[in-house]
Amino acid sequence: MSQTTALNGAFEGRVVGSISGDFVVPGYQRGYRWGRPEVQRLLEDIQESEGATYYLQPIVVKRLDENRWELVDGQQRLTTLFLILQFIKQTALPSAEVPYTLEYDTRPQSAEFLRAPSAEGSANNIDFFHIFQAWNCIEEWFEGQGIGKTLAAINLYKALSERVKVIWYEAPDYVSSTALFTRLNVGKIPLTDAELVKALVLSRSQNLVAQTDRAQSMAAEWDVIERDLRTPELWAFLTGSPRPEATHISLLLDTLAGGPSGRERPPFHTFETLREQIMDNADEFWNKVVNLHSLVLGWFEDRNLFHKIGYLVATNSRFEDILDLAQGSKKSEFDTKLNVKIQDGLSLSEENLRELSYESSYGRQRISAALLLMNVETIRKQTNSTERYSFRAHATGQWSLEHIHAQNAEELRTGQQWLEWLRLHRDALSSLPNIQEAERVSLEARIDEALPDLNESKFRELELELSPYFVPDEDGTAESNVHTITNLALLDSRDNSALSNSWFEVKRLEVLKRDREGSYIPVCTRNVFLKYYTGERAQQVHYWSMQDRESYLTAIEREIGPYLLGDSAGGVSSRKSSQ
Repeated sequence: MSQTTALNGAFEGRVVGSISGDFVVPGYQRGYRWGRPEVQRLLEDIQESEGATYYLQPIVVKRLDENRWELVDGQQRLTTLFLILQFIKQTALPSAEVPYTLEYDTRPQSAEFLRAPSAEGSANNIDFFHIFQAWNCIEEWFEGQGIGKTLAAINLYKALSERVKVIWYEAPDYVSSTALFTRLNVGKIPLTDAELVKALVLSRSQNLVAQTDRAQSMAAEWDVIERDLRTPELWAFLTGSPRPEATHISLLLDTLAGGPSGRERPPFHTFETLREQIMDNADEFWNKVVNLHSLVLGWFEDRNLFHKIGYLVATNSRFEDILDLAQGSKKSEFDTKLNVKIQDGLSLSEENLRELSYESSYGRQRISAALLLMNVETIRKQTNSTERYSFRAHATGQWSLEHIHAQNAEELRTGQQWLEWLRLHRDALSSLPNIQEAERVSLEARIDEALPDLNESKFRELELELSPYFVPDEDGTAESNVHTITNLALLDSRDNSALSNSWFEVKRLEVLKRDREGSYIPVCTRNVFLKYYTGERAQQVHYWSMQDRESYLTAIEREIGPYLLGDSAGGVSSRKSSQ
């Protein structure tokens, strides 16, 4: 059975208190298996929803006759809700109504047992045992409310009667119940917002006069959009996330629905919000989806927009916010708005940039944003190139600020860290130009001799002896300003504290090694360790000097200058740093 036909049916949000009729749980389903965690979570979630509409997972049914239903999916939830209502009626609120019944096809007397679970009856079969355990859990939960248990029961009943809803899906007669059940459970394909929207759109489009093939074309377009959005670079560009989603088209649907995002978004908010639009005009609604898909593809294919939008998303701007900037704007106006948003988010003047320090969380955050922007802008400005910054690699990696030259190895505290640090620097000795062969051999021998029985005293002694070779400091300033932006670069961290506390030459060799192995090295980080920014007269490969730092700072200011506060270049309006 195709996904298109499997979900064509009637949908609605239905309050639990309005569910009525006699439900039969067919034999092809497993029995009741919810345990204490699931029952407690359901009770607590309803209680904590505090007056807001709260959606449970879908209930899928097929009509057997006027008031009798085959329960295809959702029997665990519907059974637990039935037990809660029965408990409230029997212990706290005799006037409470339980407007539906449940019967397990393979368990005689199951309807009677559900109305009055007992320890004696729980021994009859495994389903009754789990039902009775759930009943005990419900009782314990209410007892845990203390003197407020009666009020808790009243409030819970009121919630179930007024604001706790399920997505009620009535499958059409021609759909095979077992095939649908298999798809929803064995195949682990849940009824998500996107699935519900798709089913309703296709169902409504089949009713359009003189458009008998419209449902098929919509289904094909849906698949194309989903496939496009699954492109890793496109998905990371739009969301800043490398994580796959069950349905990527949800990004477009959620955006059209609006409302809260993340954990604050109620279940099935998108479907409930869009349902009225789809019911009114499915064709018009679908055109909105197609147009939004075309818009984001246009952004992705435009190198200028790709880099600016990608940077904003990578620095926590929402897709919806970018879309708001684009609404009603010509391309040049949209570009200007993006520039202003980048500047507002960066919120740095040239003076601020120079004063930022790695030692504060604010400084680390601002430096990271500035260096990411430098990398993105460096590639964006290469107008004759097809190269793009990889926001997929950026989203996938664990990016951190790396000190280009570490001040010392004081942060290393364990024997394993000392061993690794000495091995790294021992291997790098052969690349240094300022060491004689005899000195190198002698140093290597002393390191090798110390490694088997290394302690902190020996480590510090060797560190001090190595220092003049890796940190020549003719002007006495190479160790200053270690924590400013002039000594920091973006690098995918490998949780290697020995490398992080290494001197420049060791890091240079490691970056080149990673680059040769195919790791993604941001262009400006690669440039730093290749001394790209340093003038020819000041070139020396193996150390990170004050001249190198000044040249690096000049390059940073050149690349991101149009977005610094007080600079009106590049279409960005001047702003005071206090804004």
